[in-house]
Amino acid sequence: MNPNIHNEMQMQQRYYSETANQYNLMHLDKKGEHFFALCFMVAALEHLEIKSILDVGSGTGRALSYVKKIRPDVKIVGIEPVKELREIGYQNGLSKDELIDGDATKILFSPAEFDLVCEFGVLHHIRKPKIAVAEMLRVAKKAIFISDSNNFGQGPLINRIVKQFINLLGLWPVFDLLKTKGRGYTLSEGDGLTYSYSVFTNYRQIRAQCQSIHILNTQDGNINPYRTAAHLALLGVKKQNNELVTSAPSKK
Repeated sequence: MNPNIHNEMQMQQRYYSETANQYNLMHLDKKGEHFFALCFMVAALEHLEIKSILDVGSGTGRALSYVKKIRPDVKIVGIEPVKELREIGYQNGLSKDELIDGDATKILFSPAEFDLVCEFGVLHHIRKPKIAVAEMLRVAKKAIFISDSNNFGQGPLINRIVKQFINLLGLWPVFDLLKTKGRGYTLSEGDGLTYSYSVFTNYRQIRAQCQSIHILNTQDGNINPYRTAAHLALLGVKKQNNELVTSAPSKK
């Protein structure tokens, strides 16, 4: 592993270890974007006939506990690398089989082992989210669900226009390095170590393996979520039997 990435992972895990006792107060908001996305995901479970869920980067197990309460018939497993966060999850009623140690970029489950694989606010903490998304797609049998930021829809109008133009030119990675003085990440008391991230960054990667994609702005936005929505939820429904269904129903 790249030493820089290893150091950044250690910084992030140390942040969550030190703030574990305040995690729920700092990050769990029933009026926030991730809880709104979670409710949307749960509403889709019956439609997709989901019987098992893997939650990536579970923290203290917010998503797991909610699904367990609303849909106790669904098998749930969450992976979380920070021991202190897992311990709080156990105190809140999750078992050690439901919340386990794990790395989003190296998921130790077999291909298509879970019907649905989800994440809530995790990808913007990973330097190479493409790897984590590839792992989510690998382990998912039916669908993946992402609730995360859209950096190109954040900030005042002029800032968004500039960011979107830079991204259109393919220069966003270079600009981001300059903006962060070569680090490629920012540090904050409220969210620890984070990278500039948009759900749309992985759109083509997800589209390549999904029959359909559904996008919801989880904070206010206008008609174009890429341009105006700061946070998004994305549901990708995978191709069945590795084939995209293209035939239209016959007319009688």
